[in-house]
Amino acid sequence: MPFVVVKSRLLKFAFIVLITAVMLCVSINGTRAASVFFGYAPKNHAIYAVDRSNNEISLTFDAAWGADKTIAIVDLLKKYNIKATFFLVGFWVEKYPEETKYIVDSGMEIASHSNSHPDMTKLSVDDIKLELNTAKKTIKDTANVDVSLFRPPFGYYNDKLLSIATDLGYKTIKWSVDTHDWMGKSVEYIANRVTSKISSGGIILFHNNSKNVIEATTVVIESLLVKGYKFVTIGELVYADNYYIDRTGLQRKNV
Repeated sequence: MPFVVVKSRLLKFAFIVLITAVMLCVSINGTRAASVFFGYAPKNHAIYAVDRSNNEISLTFDAAWGADKTIAIVDLLKKYNIKATFFLVGFWVEKYPEETKYIVDSGMEIASHSNSHPDMTKLSVDDIKLELNTAKKTIKDTANVDVSLFRPPFGYYNDKLLSIATDLGYKTIKWSVDTHDWMGKSVEYIANRVTSKISSGGIILFHNNSKNVIEATTVVIESLLVKGYKFVTIGELVYADNYYIDRTGLQRKNV
């Protein structure tokens, strides 16, 4: 077979592999993954982890549906003298004001997870602002807390959402370790996943009403304390100013 034909077929095959890889990235992680694949990132960036060498990490809990286990989660954290960050949806706060107040009164940090948990990448500018401002007001009216951290529902974001959130005074927070607790995974699976993936400056994603959240959180805490990790809130973990976020979502201090 002539060399030119072989070369042409190889190039065509390589192109197909490239496109398939990009589509896989998009289906799994959205715009950010595809951007990183090509070596560039969106104009704005969410924070997936923080560049720290002191073994500080953050436990986070998203609350959108159900509250049966929330008090028990907070009591567990108090037992180990650990602070965590709870990302609360506005309608959850309205439905569970006592649980919201208990989280705050126990010294935990609360943050915004939108007002109604939509895919905010599909919203107009005005609707994005409405989601963020309504959730902020609901949390303020209920718990007397001004929130400045935001986690987009489903983890979906784009430049428009990040830009608006930044303009409204929010740092947008993702995670470096998804526990998969929302899939109903076993305690052993969750614990192994977290301990194998966590590193200094990491952010762990749990959900307040997942199947094995109490037991899994207990094992994760005990395992990571033995390894020398220190649990802090997101507000304590992230840099407040003089920082940049690289294309992988790592927040770094300006030198």
